[in-house]
Amino acid sequence: MEYLDFELPIKDLQEQYTKACKIGEDSEVDVSETCKQIEKKLKETKKEIYKNLTAWQRVQLSRHPNRPYTLDYIKALCGDTFLELHGDRNVADDKAMVGGLGKVDGQSFMIVGQQKGYNTKTRQYRNFGMASPEGYRKALRLMKSAEKFNLPVLTFIDTPGAYPGLEAEERGQGEAIARNILEMTRLKVPIIVVVIGEGASGGALGIGVGDKVMMLENSWYSVISPENCSSILWRSWDHKEQAAEALKLTAKDAKRLKVIDSIIKEPLGGAHSSKEEMFKTLSKVVSESYNELKNLSPEELVETRMEKYLNMGVFKG
Repeated sequence: MEYLDFELPIKDLQEQYTKACKIGEDSEVDVSETCKQIEKKLKETKKEIYKNLTAWQRVQLSRHPNRPYTLDYIKALCGDTFLELHGDRNVADDKAMVGGLGKVDGQSFMIVGQQKGYNTKTRQYRNFGMASPEGYRKALRLMKSAEKFNLPVLTFIDTPGAYPGLEAEERGQGEAIARNILEMTRLKVPIIVVVIGEGASGGALGIGVGDKVMMLENSWYSVISPENCSSILWRSWDHKEQAAEALKLTAKDAKRLKVIDSIIKEPLGGAHSSKEEMFKTLSKVVSESYNELKNLSPEELVETRMEKYLNMGVFKG
């Protein structure tokens, strides 16, 4: 288990607990009372730390190397029913954007999401979750197929941004994202969007328009990352914590500003601390969200979705 800098008190207590229990196992000394006391202190410390997280600490949690990624959620929610589909039928198959058909709680979905890697090799293979134009065009092709066969769409957002390379710009990165936003606003099937980690800039918006937009408790959603915001304003990354607060990028901020519809609670310690619990929670939320949308007509879906986005940012004096 890897620990972030603000989680070090938890790490110390966890090590104390493990050592105390091992002493009890290896000798005849009764350490049960000591173990109980350490366990109690551990629970209290966890509650205290995770109850008062800053915006920057939530950004750190969203990037935790043990945090589940898109394919982890797909495997947990769909099991063996997931069939991955490849290619944009134009240029290539972008490995940073995955998608395909799968069943969640017996209901078929077209599932699309950004996928990061677990180690150096897979991170390069997945381009660190930064999709190219062909990734967004693949996503749109799959969503259009879902509309054709009257299947709901489920998207998972987890990206530090769309790939900013020269070749991506040459192939129309901005146009691909803009096209997806336009087409998603008028897609005639239910769209459920979940921000599971990082939701940065247009890279997130390219698959982020939906009837139900939700964020995991320790994810973030913003026009720019705190580091890049800091480098623009202060010419340095040193002010990233200040930038994170100013950007209002947490799930609570997004809910208050009506950018998202709801927040999905994570297990104490983050999604990575109890993956099974997180998977169960998300499966339930996805099913409930679909049940709320399934009886709406295509016209009602599009009208309500359009209305929701047109009302964002409206100021009444």
